Amino acid sequence: MPSLRSGKSFDFAQDERIYRPMDALFLNQLFNGASLASLYLLAALGLALSFGLMRVINMAHGEMLMLGGYLAWMTLLVVPGAIGIILAIPVAFIGAAAMGGLIQSTLIRRLSARPLDTLLATWGVSLILQQGARDLFGAVGVEVRAPEWLTGSFVAFGVTLPSARLFIIAIAALVLGALALVLLKTRIGLLVRAVNQDRMMASATGIDVRRVDLTVFCLGSGVAGLAGVMLALLGPVTPNVGQSYIIPAFLVVVMGGLGSIVGTTASRSSWGCSPRWRRFSSMSASRRCCCSSSSSFSSRCARKASSP
Repeated sequence: MPSLRSGKSFDFAQDERIYRPMDALFLNQLFNGASLASLYLLAALGLALSFGLMRVINMAHGEMLMLGGYLAWMTLLVVPGAIGIILAIPVAFIGAAAMGGLIQSTLIRRLSARPLDTLLATWGVSLILQQGARDLFGAVGVEVRAPEWLTGSFVAFGVTLPSARLFIIAIAALVLGALALVLLKTRIGLLVRAVNQDRMMASATGIDVRRVDLTVFCLGSGVAGLAGVMLALLGPVTPNVGQSYIIPAFLVVVMGGLGSIVGTTASRSSWGCSPRWRRFSSMSASRRCCCSSSSSFSSRCARKASSP
């Protein structure tokens, strides 16, 4: 039993009790922030494309997440088991892309020259979709049960890493890489970049600008549907679930720059990790405060014990 007079023994015990748990806490918060940032990335990539290319404020983008979550739930009802969640990803992408194409071709294309009217119209569409989901599925929400291979966890460096969050990070990285390849290596990516740089000149050279707009809007809505599947793995899907992510997604796009995939990726990293870092800083500050108070108390006890 170390004496209170030996300061080194107390400092070593303090290191064992405080700093090792703080390292694990930091890594845990960093991992949770990365998984949250991956959701923000999937939600913001579609907005980065449509908002950056078409300058359209789509207030119904959050409902594409909701639609993807409900499609994942219905897919798992038809195909339960481990293969169900894999099948739900293309189903949600196609379903959300089809809904986005319907909204763009019937509403946004006619109001593209009036941004304020587009904002109000898409807000009305979001209210209609929310009420439709409430009538069909109820106001309480549905729960997507993850397969067994996503319910486990891994332990690395003293940190527990849930399999579902690792799966979300991997899907976000794959989607980001696939989208970068499409924009940089394909003909449709070349047309998208041309329209983004100069819409009038691209139209003058024979590019069908409306078809490019439709393709980009469908692609962005499909990616949002994928985000809905990932979101369903973490919590229940409700009619209002998209409203919790639409404002952070817009902020991520604005911080990263309109139409910039690299800027959106960097912005989502800071946006996802900053709340976790603030929480970690507050917890570490409180622990340091408790540690300093206990250290001062122990030193006073030591002085009293050494006094005659």
